[in-house]
This record gives sequence, C-alpha cells and structure tokens, in this order.
Amino acid sequence: MTPPDTTVVVELERLRGTVEAGFARADGQLALLVQRGDQTDKTLDEHERRLDAIERNRWPLPAVGALTGVGALAVALWQATGR
Repeated sequence: MTPPDTTVVVELERLRGTVEAGFARADGQLALLVQRGDQTDKTLDEHERRLDAIERNRWPLPAVGALTGVGALAVALWQATGR
C-alpha cells in the first residue's frame, strides 16, 4: 500500500491535468467566439457601407417622381386650355 502523501500527490497531479485541459478547452472556445465576433463586426461594417451607398444613390428617385408629376400636370393644363 502507498503512503497517504503519495496518493494525495498523484491525485493532485491528476486534478491539475484535468484543470489544465479544461482551461485549454475553455480558452479555445473563447478564441473561437472572439473570431466569430470579429467576423460579425466585419460583416456588419460591410452591410453598413452597402446600405449607405444605396441610400446615397436613391435620393434622386423622389425628385424625379415629383418632376414627372409636375410635368404631367403642366401637360394636362396645357391640353385643358385647348392648345
């Protein structure tokens, strides 16, 4: 039979190995989460840039619609006056 001190040392060494393995696994998972967060940030930035570009290019549409309406009103009034 082994002395109690040796048994405690062996069990503590096992426990240490288990804790180190757990920390390594948790560290790997955290690194993966950080990487995914960075990818999500990049994707959001890209979408924000694309949305800004769409909004900048969209501004003429209401103006064109208003001008078309005014033009149609002018033609209708012109025709109504008999010309």
